[in-house]
Amino acid sequence: MSRRLPPLNALKAFEAAARHLSFTKAAEELYVTQAAVSHQIKTLEDFLGMKLFRRLNRALLLTDEGQILFPGVGEALDLIADTTNRLHRYDHAGILSVATMDSLAATWLVPRMGRFRKRHPEIDVRITTSDRLVDLMRDGIDMAIRYGRGDWTGMSVDYLMSEELFPVCSPSLLEDGPPLETPNDLRHYPLLHDDMRLDWRMWLLAAGATEVNPERGPGFQHSNLVYQAAIGGAGVALGRSVMVADEIAEGRLVKPFDLTLPGNYAYYVVTPKSNTEKKKVKAFRDWLLEEGRDS
Repeated sequence: MSRRLPPLNALKAFEAAARHLSFTKAAEELYVTQAAVSHQIKTLEDFLGMKLFRRLNRALLLTDEGQILFPGVGEALDLIADTTNRLHRYDHAGILSVATMDSLAATWLVPRMGRFRKRHPEIDVRITTSDRLVDLMRDGIDMAIRYGRGDWTGMSVDYLMSEELFPVCSPSLLEDGPPLETPNDLRHYPLLHDDMRLDWRMWLLAAGATEVNPERGPGFQHSNLVYQAAIGGAGVALGRSVMVADEIAEGRLVKPFDLTLPGNYAYYVVTPKSNTEKKKVKAFRDWLLEEGRDS
């Protein structure tokens, strides 16, 4: 529907002049000259085809038409101001939707979220976990943490952190079972696998552990389940440094060998370019990169 509206500046000048009943005070409020206010009022009166003010001696009064117009214009300007303020607050705060993988969320991101909450209590982060490549724009996701080579076209991509691979197990497993003195000793234990079963083969090859079958042992869909199984003493897992650092620091897992392999991929913060200037997105991105540097 087409709207025939008066110029916004003319409405602002009229509202200020009507509220103060003074062109001079309206000009001071709007940071313009009194002549500019008079010009805007004349523009509005010409648009409407009616007078809005009467001048009596040194007093400025509203005409009957001006009295009808004044409250409606004030309400409309208040509504515009309130809406833009809410939009501004939404850009700075509100709900931030973040997509990442189940395992990274469980082992790395969620345990650190309290630190972000302390820094930005005004931002409510909603984490969506999925191993599929979420279409961020279609699914209404503000940003994501992804694992790969950093080649997501059409997106703003920031390197977050890389990882190393090495075996980990429960301390109780070493206390109760055969010693793990050399990589070939892994033949005495079940190997725990996630979907990246090739990683065990690569590590065993680098370690020269020719007596260990890289295919044997139970498998789990997500890495965090692998680590929970390792903590429970179900076998030896191939740990990803990013995901097991806290478990090692707190003594729930140990690293029996010094040999580590660099991961083939890295973690990246991926953001639709249309979202990069949102204050809440920038706040979470900056915090993530800081956490990544410390990991």
